[in-house]
Amino acid sequence: MTDVVAYHGEGPVWSPSWGGLRWVDMLAGDVLSLQPDGSVGRRHVGEVAAALRPRRGGGAVIGIERGFALEDPDGSVRALDEIWGDPSVRMNEGGCDPDGRFYCGSMAYDQEEGAASLYRLDPDGTIVTVLDGLTVCNGLDWSPDGSRAFHNDTATRTIAVYDYDRDEGLTNRRVFVEMENRPDGLTVDAEGGVWTALSDGGAVRRYSPEGDLDVVIEVPAHKVTACTFGGENLDELFITTSREGLQPGEDPLTGALFRAVPGARGLPVREFAG
Repeated sequence: MTDVVAYHGEGPVWSPSWGGLRWVDMLAGDVLSLQPDGSVGRRHVGEVAAALRPRRGGGAVIGIERGFALEDPDGSVRALDEIWGDPSVRMNEGGCDPDGRFYCGSMAYDQEEGAASLYRLDPDGTIVTVLDGLTVCNGLDWSPDGSRAFHNDTATRTIAVYDYDRDEGLTNRRVFVEMENRPDGLTVDAEGGVWTALSDGGAVRRYSPEGDLDVVIEVPAHKVTACTFGGENLDELFITTSREGLQPGEDPLTGALFRAVPGARGLPVREFAG
C-alpha cells in the first residue's frame, strides 16, 4: 500500500479525531500518519515511539523509551517522568482498556527473559505495574464487551487471555492459543475475533472467540508486526512490517504499510481518558 517507509513499523491505530491512521517507526522515535493522497507524514517524538492512542480531549498518549508522553491538542509533546532508568529496557506495545486507562509493555533490547513488565497510566497520572516477569510484551486488546483482555508475550508463542474488571484489573490468565510462530501485535474485531500478526511468519491470522483459526491473510513481507481496523466503516485491515535485522535488499517490501479488506469490521478505538 505504501513504499517502504519504516525501519520498524508498529502499532497502527485508526482514529477519526486525528484524521485516520497513525503508526510508529518505533526505533526512529517517529509517529507516522497516512495522508488522504497516500503519502506518509512523519513526526519525531522521542528516542523510541512505542505505541499511541488518542486522548478524549484531543491529542494522544504515547509510550516512549522509558515511560509515557502526552501530546496536547495543539500538537506539543511533553514527556512524563521516566518509570525506570535502565537503558537496556524500552517500551514496546500497548493499548487502552474500556475504562480509558493506557497500558504499555516493555522489553529488553536483547530480549532477556523475564525483564519486561506491563505498565498502566491512569487518567490522573498514576502509573501502576500490572504484570511483570514478561519477556517481549506485545499486542493487547479487549473483547467487544470489555470482559476479557488478550495479550501477547511474544517469546511464549501464545496468546494469553485474562478476565478484566476495572477494580480487579487483569486476572485469571490462561492460554487462548498456542502457535508455532511468534505472535506480535493484535486487534479484536466487532465479533470478538482476535487478529494477530506473525513476526516471523509473513501473515496475519484470525482466531474465533473460541480460539479456532479461521482466517489467514498472507503478507508479501516476512516480518509482520501489528494490525488494526480502520477506514470509514472500520472494514479495512492495516498491517505494519519491520526491517529490523534485515540486510539491504533483503525482503524488499518489508517496512511498508499494507491494507487488506478481510470481510470483518473492527471496533472504534478506545481512547485515553487523561
